[in-house]
Amino acid sequence: MLGEYPIHGDGAQGISRSIEEAVGRGALRPGEVLPPIRELATRLGVNPNTVAAAYRGLRERGVVETAGRRGTRVRSKPASTPRENLRVEVPAGVRDLSLGNPDPALLPSLAGAFASAARAADARPVLYGEEAVDPELARRAAELFAEAGVPEAPVAVTSGALDAIERVLQAHLRPGDAVAVEDPGWESLLDLVPALGLRAVPVALDDEGPLPEAVDRALRAGVRAVLVTDRAQNPTGAAITARRAAELRELLGAHPSVLLVEDDHGHGIAGLPLHPLAGATRHWALVRSTAKAYGPDLRLAVLTGDELTMDRVRGRQRLGPGWVSRLLQGAVARLWAEGAPDLDRVARAYGERRGALLDALAARGITGHGVSGLNVWLPVPDETAVVAHLLHAGWAVAPGARYRLGSGPGIRITTAELTAAEAQPLAGAVAAVLGPVPGRRYV
Repeated sequence: MLGEYPIHGDGAQGISRSIEEAVGRGALRPGEVLPPIRELATRLGVNPNTVAAAYRGLRERGVVETAGRRGTRVRSKPASTPRENLRVEVPAGVRDLSLGNPDPALLPSLAGAFASAARAADARPVLYGEEAVDPELARRAAELFAEAGVPEAPVAVTSGALDAIERVLQAHLRPGDAVAVEDPGWESLLDLVPALGLRAVPVALDDEGPLPEAVDRALRAGVRAVLVTDRAQNPTGAAITARRAAELRELLGAHPSVLLVEDDHGHGIAGLPLHPLAGATRHWALVRSTAKAYGPDLRLAVLTGDELTMDRVRGRQRLGPGWVSRLLQGAVARLWAEGAPDLDRVARAYGERRGALLDALAARGITGHGVSGLNVWLPVPDETAVVAHLLHAGWAVAPGARYRLGSGPGIRITTAELTAAEAQPLAGAVAAVLGPVPGRRYV
């Protein structure tokens, strides 16, 4: 059953480590069944409780799952094999539309903002014991949150959106807790949830965001947290509308103990207003990162949330990194103050590029999705075949398997740098392999 039998060890930690290493190098494949506890204990000459403890630790870290009488098996997407590894090898000469990056030409120059922040740091260096959040950044963040209808609440700064989400989840949840996640959803988040020992519960969505009936099922099933993307959802481009926000707030309000986490990474590039859910439950957090508007290397996100959540996040942060560089915070505050770049212009540019491809696909009877953000999501019957065909035709796109739990197959096409001249030939290449595809939800 296990070929060359890659499992070894004489203690729970050693056994779990050998299994995790075997998964990481491919010796144990996704879906492969592990030996029953007593059988493995006999092979290794250890107590069955030792093997049970090893399997329990692996489940908590998202490497394996237990399915009743079907036994313990390697997860279909174990935490040891990140989804980002499901990439397409892009040969020379192929147009790469698979990475999800913003257009460098639409990013602001950072030199002036950092020079200004550096001069301020020279005049008054930040020392131990000072506030973790730059006062000007905190003031401007509070203003922007208030303008969007986010309840007044404390502010923290983290090293990007995923850092913030991880800290919020760890502030409230424990291994084994169930978390509602969008499906399709952000690949890094789908990796993070099982890596924290949490159980992902998929929630279907459409162009207006998570479907109320899917969220209701997850809440009734006992999820401890709900994770949503407000706009520019990755990979589908969905954006929560005012109508959908009202429906979701009503559902969440009936489950006040559930943790709500919102990701507003699309701030500045989505082209659509924010309709926050913040405050619908007792414990909530909203994360706004700078990566899409100012560049992925600007590792900063502003986080706001209820008092208890923020106290826990900031307290734990003090015991680790302490704070995010105030020099970096000062540069972002300066960019916000200067209004650089013109984010309305940037959002229009991204919208025009998405629209050009969606229109070209629609003219060929193919329905794509992407009401906001940098990508177009296209449901397909066989994503492997479509990805391979497009690669042969000169276009590299991302396979939907990176973003899915239980939803149907699809591909993600990043349109951030797609030119008007490219939209028609790309749509033609898609039509050559697909033909007309009926519109549907992402399920």
